[in-house]
Amino acid sequence: MTPSEKGGKTSDTDQGPAPSREDAELLEGLDYYLEDGLLVFTAAFLRKRGYCCESGCRHCPYQKPER
Repeated sequence: MTPSEKGGKTSDTDQGPAPSREDAELLEGLDYYLEDGLLVFTAAFLRKRGYCCESGCRHCPYQKPER
């Protein structure tokens, strides 16, 4: 079995396996939208990310810590 058949790179120009959806670039409308020139992440993207960054994201799907 060759390295490329195993998913490894064979040269500097070989890109290897395609990135998964999680590693792919952001998609406007699905992962974010623009508002007044700012990127606003959707709840779907924030859930996929898997954690709360505690930055006060508008659509944060995670329970906010009580203060």
